[in-house]
Amino acid sequence: MKFIVVVGGVISGVGKGIATASIGKIMQEHGFSTTAVKIDPYINYDAGTLRPTEHGEVWVTDDGGEIDQDLGNYERFLGYEIPKRNNITTGQVYKELIDRERRGEFLGQTVEVIPHVPNEIKRRIKEAGQGFDIVLVEVGGTVGDYQNMPYLFATKSLEMELGKENVIHILVTYLPVPYNIGEMKTKPTQQAIKMLNEAGIFPDFVLCRAGVKLDDVRKKKIEANSNVNADHIISAPDVDTIYQVPLNFEAENLGGKLIAALKLQPRKQPDWSKWENLVKQIRSPRQMLNIAIVGKYVDIGEFSLIDSYISVNEAVRHAAANAGVGAKITWVDSKTFEKNTENLNVLKNYEGIIVPGGFGASGVEGKIAAIKFVRENNIPYLGLCYGMQLAVVEFARNVCGLQGANTTENDPATKYPIIDILPTQRHVLAESIYGASMRLGAYAAALKPGTKVLELYRKTGRLEKDMKKIAMMKDRLRLGALDRGNAMLERHRHRYEVNPAFIDVIEKNGMVFSGFHTREDGTKLMEFIEMPQHKYFIATQAHPEFKSSLEDPAPLFLGFVEACRRK
Repeated sequence: MKFIVVVGGVISGVGKGIATASIGKIMQEHGFSTTAVKIDPYINYDAGTLRPTEHGEVWVTDDGGEIDQDLGNYERFLGYEIPKRNNITTGQVYKELIDRERRGEFLGQTVEVIPHVPNEIKRRIKEAGQGFDIVLVEVGGTVGDYQNMPYLFATKSLEMELGKENVIHILVTYLPVPYNIGEMKTKPTQQAIKMLNEAGIFPDFVLCRAGVKLDDVRKKKIEANSNVNADHIISAPDVDTIYQVPLNFEAENLGGKLIAALKLQPRKQPDWSKWENLVKQIRSPRQMLNIAIVGKYVDIGEFSLIDSYISVNEAVRHAAANAGVGAKITWVDSKTFEKNTENLNVLKNYEGIIVPGGFGASGVEGKIAAIKFVRENNIPYLGLCYGMQLAVVEFARNVCGLQGANTTENDPATKYPIIDILPTQRHVLAESIYGASMRLGAYAAALKPGTKVLELYRKTGRLEKDMKKIAMMKDRLRLGALDRGNAMLERHRHRYEVNPAFIDVIEKNGMVFSGFHTREDGTKLMEFIEMPQHKYFIATQAHPEFKSSLEDPAPLFLGFVEACRRK
């Protein structure tokens, strides 16, 4: 295995995740099997209990991991499922060491930060990289953070153990252009390189993030003050779409330079034609669609945090690019509809509406009002997880006549508990076991013949692809006793389900449950709904945005965008 370690300097949020994903895509295009590992220095065991407004979206893996959103970027660029072991946190490392010490596995040794913590980090990195040619390792945080030090020590140790030709370090840094000076400043980057040197690491490449392209004068200045070859100082200016980044890197021959530094030979000639065409569709669309995403994790103080729904945002862009259109996405806070129902009329300005996942009662009545509005006005609708549950609640209230219908998450005493918690989850919540305890990861669903959902999964090729995966899966518990003739896989992250007691009355009034998962005990969990007479009214209990990539868009998103285009 060859290792490419990516670290960040100057500021957080500098773009290490996109840089890492882009480098992985480049190495793939040169013929190398590539995976990526994200290191998060926080003490949390995983991202499952972190607030979206603080940490951004919680990414869910096929094998049920709740991890950092950067893993989503890796999957979107690399185009394959990455397991939860590829996310390493300080909490995981220390828990493993403490558990081993309690079991007596250290045979009386004193367990210390050095060497045990770096050794555990290296073990996890190597394990995650098994079977791949190239392993990208992104170290979270910023150079100079105290919590980073064990990880930098570990990657330096990896370099000493395996040799310089097998481990290279890349610093992603930021070059500000102060408005009152009007000149790009290199001093923060010089200081970041110096701090990295103090950890014993001398970066092989420096990726220079800035609002504009890096010029030769700045490259030479960084080279002179930091002893990094100017040819290895790469410009990384702001872009209007993240999918332009690997193309920009390739314009500076980053792939060829990395291959040379790792003493490799390219295995094939890169073919960027499909990727370039899709990027062109994003940047210069012939037709622009206006799409609203109605959510609640939007505001944090005086700022908006759309990273709470980054996968939904990207899935829309993937679908739009493949449909030959552009998508202008507007984030709408559902609480505005609760303050004044007249505000709902703004939804007529959009070709389609999405209600994504979420938890709790905040903004829920606003979401339900928005769903009722788009259903009655025949505006294309896509509901995701909570967006499906609330669509069923809205239908029960306003079509089935079940006044006061609700989810027990928000109203435990409701007369009509349309959405209720799984019995297995009652014990979990009673014992306050919140981490990794929801219905998580990939579950199979049987799709009902003659439905729009089945048609979408079939025509996009996902049905055939998922059928092959299902046939190979060893974990039969997640498949349940379902009809494997029309089965597919999507990822989940939730505790509440459609109450089976109300399925008949809902279907009699015109809503179709177009797919379900059957548990081993025979319980059917509803996975999809649709309104047959509507232009496009489809919702899913799953999170199809987690399996969408630029070159392989999610079927439900593609169908949604095509319906928006027709409108």
